[in-house]
Amino acid sequence: HKRYQNGGWAREVTQEDFEISETISGVNMRLAANGIREMHWHQQAEWAIMLDGKCRITILDELGRPQVADVKTGDLWYFPPGLPHSLQGLGPDGAEFLLAFDNGRASEFNTLLLTDWVAHTPPDILAANFGVSADAFKNIPLDNLWIFQGDDPGPLAAAQRASQSSLGAPEHPFIFSLGEMKPIKQDRGGTVQIADSRNFPASTTVAAALVTLKPGGLRELHWHPNADEWQYYIAGQGRMTVFDTGPKAQTADFRAGDVGYVKKSLGHYVQNTGNTDLVFLEIFKSDRFAEVSLSDWLKHTPPQLVKAHLGI
Repeated sequence: HKRYQNGGWAREVTQEDFEISETISGVNMRLAANGIREMHWHQQAEWAIMLDGKCRITILDELGRPQVADVKTGDLWYFPPGLPHSLQGLGPDGAEFLLAFDNGRASEFNTLLLTDWVAHTPPDILAANFGVSADAFKNIPLDNLWIFQGDDPGPLAAAQRASQSSLGAPEHPFIFSLGEMKPIKQDRGGTVQIADSRNFPASTTVAAALVTLKPGGLRELHWHPNADEWQYYIAGQGRMTVFDTGPKAQTADFRAGDVGYVKKSLGHYVQNTGNTDLVFLEIFKSDRFAEVSLSDWLKHTPPQLVKAHLGI
């Protein structure tokens, strides 16, 4: 289900819909050109990747240092819990992106909104807070805007000048270009690009890998020892098998727009079953990406011991 408003739409998957997903919830959002996701903040951290188009982000850190930036397809942003921010789609086509919150129960439809707070504050308190007449607030909206159609925000440099602070910029940028980085892993089957706190210092609670598998390619048998894995499939079609204690195993097919989940330390693989590239995200509630490869484990174990187990 998509919630449509003038300016864009959004749909989400939380633990209410997807019970296994305890650590991450996800939102797919589209903003029209000049469409605005109103100024707001969350009790959880927000991680995002741009899927299409361009978007302007604004954020203020806890020391009062602002950042205004434009992000494009393949770029990330990370907003720590409690930091106020906004999003606006840019022309000509607006922006589509995936948001991930570091709490499986977090919802995009239940956030702390500027319009809601102002509407629920007495006018005399607003007047005292801002040092103006109470009449200044007579035209405020009584219902929140959430997503609405705005005007062209103008050149980035002008917006940055208008919002700059004498305190300077945040210590670590809240944006990162994952799409342009050199793959961490690359072979004939595909590529893996990784962003975590080691190369994206602002992202202290979310680590991610962008995986591209060529037709017939395999994301090797492996597991993640430090966090559950939440997946979002961007393009193509694939198949994943997850191995659990018991022993138990489950296999499922995935297409663009599907969400998958693998509990911490459970073995799994992903195979491209289509004739185009399979592209998907692996997202973890952790400050770092960590993985154990089955082939590495066998390679670095005494051969006699491996032979005793597998007869190979």
